[in-house]
Amino acid sequence: MKTLRSIAYKGKSDYVNMGGNLIRQPLPTQELDQVDPFLLLHHYKYDVGPYSPGLSLSPHPHRGFEPVTFLFQGEQLHRDSLGNEGILKAGDVQWMTSGSGIIHDEGPSKDFVGTMEGIQLWVNLPSEFKMTTPKYQDIKAETMPVVPVDNGNGSIKVVAGELNGQKGAASTFTEINAFIVNLEANDTTTILLPTHHEALIYLVEGETHVNDDQTLKLDQLQMLRFHKDGEAIALEANKNSTLLILSGAPIEEKVASWGPYVMNTQTEIMEALRDYQQGKMGHLY
Repeated sequence: MKTLRSIAYKGKSDYVNMGGNLIRQPLPTQELDQVDPFLLLHHYKYDVGPYSPGLSLSPHPHRGFEPVTFLFQGEQLHRDSLGNEGILKAGDVQWMTSGSGIIHDEGPSKDFVGTMEGIQLWVNLPSEFKMTTPKYQDIKAETMPVVPVDNGNGSIKVVAGELNGQKGAASTFTEINAFIVNLEANDTTTILLPTHHEALIYLVEGETHVNDDQTLKLDQLQMLRFHKDGEAIALEANKNSTLLILSGAPIEEKVASWGPYVMNTQTEIMEALRDYQQGKMGHLY
């Protein structure tokens, strides 16, 4: 019998205003600053059409962390100051390492009409890798290993880390598991996680009972953080559900952040501001 982790934090997923757009932000909140190494989680969902262009961000810099995009619906165009450009489609994941600095732009692809839904996750980098060379990992849906659930018809996509002997396509600088869980009503499954990892679960859609304790529901309870006192998380879907499970070895370093920069000291933040203003992160028009 696997020991279930107890729940350390229960959170909603309230909306915040980001540049005039309303998006859900379950992390950080006033009660929870981070789940080391995970710094921020934004969940966006909006309609794109001839008269509603949806969320489109103007070019903006990043340094010192990894912005990761999980796209559930729609098509998302990205381009950057390194000359990269591409389209992320539903089911795909983009794992960007901003490292020493990059200017990035993202929004719906030119011809897409419909619903856009995704999550952007910020993953911290240890101090020794904060100034690494920027890079992308564009991970297509079909390249992700799929693990069947224990009881039912659902499945678990392994984006990063390892589950039941299946290794995710993403390479990471520290130990990280990222699983996309799709359950049908009445499916049950138990997911094993390393005991030294911090861990959280976020409900994207549906309704799911967790560890015989709490029920995740939209607009009520959407995120749980767990104590490091067990090795498993048990799920039972009340309705068809999509969830994101994240776990990682904590970095345990001081975090200094300002806007799109995540470093270890305020001096490094000032250096990032200066380097951006001097064009050292490139240009994107």
